[in-house]
Amino acid sequence: QVQLVESGGGLVQPGGSLRLSCAASGRIFSIDAMGWYRQAPGKQRELVAGITSDGSTNYADSVKGRFTISRDNAKNTVYLQMNSLKPEDTAVYYCNAQVMVLLSRRRDSYWGQGTQVTVSS
Repeated sequence: QVQLVESGGGLVQPGGSLRLSCAASGRIFSIDAMGWYRQAPGKQRELVAGITSDGSTNYADSVKGRFTISRDNAKNTVYLQMNSLKPEDTAVYYCNAQVMVLLSRRRDSYWGQGTQVTVSS
């Protein structure tokens, strides 16, 4: 059993900043990758940023230069620093983790509950 707990969402003005956190816990052998996705009403869920266990990162073109993903492996936690926020960034943000679970060492994908980010003046 793996749980992802998110925090940091909220309401900010355009141009503002927000930092999301996601901590993974449970029967984890290792975490291969963690990432942030977002879904706006009426739109598909899209990858915002991802980071692998070796620190490799990737970003959606729409957030490149504004968002930064980072991790703390000791805490099984991933962060998303969001700067220069735009109204278009408004969405529910979901944490995802690709986890190798204990015993079976099966690689499974887990999702957080989602946290609302609203950018509005």
